[in-house]
Amino acid sequence: MALTPDDVVTKQFQHVRFKEGFDPDEVDDFLDEIVVEWRKTIAENDELKAKVAALESGAPAAPAAAETVVEEPVAETPAPAPTPAPAPAPAEGAAATAGIIELAQRLHDEHVAEGKAQRDQLIADAQAQAATIVAEAEAKGRDEIARQEKERKALEARITELRQFERDYRAELRSFIEGKLRDLETSPSGSSSTPVSAIGL
Repeated sequence: MALTPDDVVTKQFQHVRFKEGFDPDEVDDFLDEIVVEWRKTIAENDELKAKVAALESGAPAAPAAAETVVEEPVAETPAPAPTPAPAPAPAEGAAATAGIIELAQRLHDEHVAEGKAQRDQLIADAQAQAATIVAEAEAKGRDEIARQEKERKALEARITELRQFERDYRAELRSFIEGKLRDLETSPSGSSSTPVSAIGL
């Protein structure tokens, strides 16, 4: 599809965010200048095409006049010959048009490249941020596991101490009770000689 000045006028670009880019007003002004020059070039091209068509349509008539008239048409026929000299003008117009198209394409490519670079930068930043968050979470997890392991060891040590204390207490209590039982067994039983009335029963 051929590119027209109206295409340049109506072309919409996405605004760049979070990164420096071209000034939209400067780009619009420059594109307006391109459109003006392009329209002039198209108008000149159309005018030259019309002149070429007129010359081509008038070219066969000149030799016919040359046959009827003796030498005057021969003098007149070279007069139109220099007029095709501006024929390079369409080439110049086409070159200018091609230059404008190339410039517009270059601007487009720059915008696309800038957008891709911004996209890649955003992805890299997001990946770096995600890696940082994951690393922090893993570090916190390791710290929490170490703290809980330390607490578990402290509790196990306390439980071991309490069990040892229980064993020692039971052993001492058993020794105490057994000692009291031995004392009761070895003490003289004077209760048998004591009358029941003395006890108060």
